[in-house]
Amino acid sequence: MIQNDPPMEEEALCQAVVETARELGRRGLNRGSAGNVSVRFGEGMLITPSGVPHDRLEAAQVVFMTLAGEWSGPWIPSSEWRMHLDIYRHRPEAGAVIHTHSDHATALACLGEPIPAFHYMVAIAGGDIIDCAPYATFGTAQLSRNMLKGLGDRKATLLAHHGLICFGRDLDEALRIAEEVEGLARQYILARSAGEVRPLPPDEMARVLEAFRTYGQNAQKRDG
Repeated sequence: MIQNDPPMEEEALCQAVVETARELGRRGLNRGSAGNVSVRFGEGMLITPSGVPHDRLEAAQVVFMTLAGEWSGPWIPSSEWRMHLDIYRHRPEAGAVIHTHSDHATALACLGEPIPAFHYMVAIAGGDIIDCAPYATFGTAQLSRNMLKGLGDRKATLLAHHGLICFGRDLDEALRIAEEVEGLARQYILARSAGEVRPLPPDEMARVLEAFRTYGQNAQKRDG
């Protein structure tokens, strides 16, 4: 649990969670206390508290939870903590999780529609589609189960009548995916308003996904 005098690594991670939550607001991806942010830490995670507007959020309010769902202290974790924990339990590559109610992704989610491969950047989520998980009441175990099915082996899914959830290896990647998916949702809605949208064929998306494996500075560093 978060101690009165936590080690610097934990302090730094709590502050990074706060800054990421605030950045979501600055980029128009969340408003008020909507959505939530977490980062993997030790045998659990650090997650934003329930109901605190992100522009008023402080690092001391970030909640530590174990992977068993245990927590203590004066602050209640986000009502969506189950989704975050289930991602960390089932996806060992996940280092950070972001949930948003961003406008265009949420609009598609309210229609119960996925984002198909209308643009090659759909591959940023790790597949040739960004699916839409079936609706369940917020904060419930059923929603978390639906979310895992919506994710499949990808890094993002829409949540019907709710919003978007995604993860990355760290907070920077998770934020980048959240912003890109919102942009894709906006572009898809605009394209559909102008006419029929023809998705890229599966063989082309397979080539794109392979290219994404070595795309970007981090991949280049790992590959030497």
